[in-house]
Amino acid sequence: MWNAIKLVVLGLIVLFAALAANWGRDLAYQVHAIIILAVAGGLFVWTLRHVGDEPEPVNQLEYMDGVIRAGVIATAFWGVVGFLAGVFIAFQLAFPGLNFEWAQGYMNFGRLRPLHTSAVIFAFGGNALLCTSFYIVQRTSAARLWGGNLAWFVFWGYQLFIVLAATGYLLGATQSKEYAEPEWYVDLWITVVWVAYLLVFAGTLMKRKEPHIYVANWFLLSFIITVAMLHLVNNITIPVSIWGSKSVIVWAGVQDAMTQWWYGHNAVGFFLTAGFLGMMYYFVPKQAERPVFSYKLSIIHFWALIFLYIWAGPHHLHYTALPDWASTLGMVFSVVLWMPSWGGMINGLMTLSGAWDKLRTDPIIRMMVISIGFYGMSTFEGPMMSIRAVNSLSHYTDWTIGHVHSGALGWNGMITFGALYFLVPKLWNRERLYSLAMVNWHFWLATIGIVLYAASMWVTGIMEGLMWREVDAQGFLVNSFADTVAAKFPMYVVRGLGGVLYLTGALIMCYNLWMTVRAQPKTSDAPAMAPAE
Repeated sequence: MWNAIKLVVLGLIVLFAALAANWGRDLAYQVHAIIILAVAGGLFVWTLRHVGDEPEPVNQLEYMDGVIRAGVIATAFWGVVGFLAGVFIAFQLAFPGLNFEWAQGYMNFGRLRPLHTSAVIFAFGGNALLCTSFYIVQRTSAARLWGGNLAWFVFWGYQLFIVLAATGYLLGATQSKEYAEPEWYVDLWITVVWVAYLLVFAGTLMKRKEPHIYVANWFLLSFIITVAMLHLVNNITIPVSIWGSKSVIVWAGVQDAMTQWWYGHNAVGFFLTAGFLGMMYYFVPKQAERPVFSYKLSIIHFWALIFLYIWAGPHHLHYTALPDWASTLGMVFSVVLWMPSWGGMINGLMTLSGAWDKLRTDPIIRMMVISIGFYGMSTFEGPMMSIRAVNSLSHYTDWTIGHVHSGALGWNGMITFGALYFLVPKLWNRERLYSLAMVNWHFWLATIGIVLYAASMWVTGIMEGLMWREVDAQGFLVNSFADTVAAKFPMYVVRGLGGVLYLTGALIMCYNLWMTVRAQPKTSDAPAMAPAE
């Protein structure tokens, strides 16, 4: 009966996709219809060939780690793709000739920039959150993932979303917002996938064998729920036609700007902060083999963070048409947010109490610790830049770019690398990593790369802001915009070189993880469930 329903649904999708590929009004829509046609057609054939097959028995006493292994592979793959795109567009800014004319605009900065942003945040970071959350919730609940193969639907559905969004960016089909949201039908698809993700995660918590819900799961659940809310409100659009990718945005003018930055800043607050704090609260104590420094502080950290972060978005709109009271409200909450953020940083760092010697011998814990350091630095710099007087200098300059990347590469990237190094030997049942020396190389290449990137952008951003406001004795601007662009060239080259170092470190990591799976001896079978520690 279930196979019959799947065949009917897949058949209808194949039929609609075929019609859409033929009747589509724009190239992006037609390309996406062909992609969906290929995926749905392949699933239809596969389901048809397996009708009547007996389902493989599932050992309910074992964790569901297959989907986590797939998530680890996807995280490493999309990380390299996103970093490579970032390096390329960094050099495009330094050397405009790299915006190749022969590519008919498909390889220019304007289209590759949102591709890079989404590849790093949603493909690399999103897959990291998917696989680590599935790992954490099972281990801390002593329960197999809820929903059977629903977790596999979440994984593959998310990969389809990534491919559709990326191809849409290259083909120039977006909602034309700050975060370059994809087309309306891609938004609908990720909504379905995200609801399934919430069901798997919450269902696993509900059937847990451990009565206590560990704090990492609090952060992960808040990230899943809040991102769903942000997505639904920010991406309300009305399609112009069911046969095209164009849509009309419901919000307009300053309301659209306010909604966009409520979404944008809280995507940072919950996708890139709360979710990754869930990773920190699990993997740092595990790697350090020490309990969390203060469990009470972790609960205070959680409630203060989620209450304050949701109000901070308007600080992106100082000196705009947004009313002053609204941007001031965002500034005040941003400054107050400094305290719980640093409470979390202190909690993470002090977890190493009694185990600081591991920093000399364990490059994985060193990577995790420096990620917490970057988290603390970014959550100091962000509130400072939200202050109106500072914002008047920093806004629209490369200082903001340096701030974003010190957080993304330093905090999100390094904690993810540490989690991958922790997970791979355990998920593939290997005795240890292939090479700790390679982890050490990765650590130093990534760290130096981040420092070069952030420092160059801080220098050029402050220089840019000062040049924009420099006036002569008569009150006229001294520098043209072109003058500031020319002055930034050396720092743009340094920024690109920093990206090369960071990308090189990621490639070394991929080789190390590959060799861990391929060359290291196995230990034992998959771990059986046990009460959470």
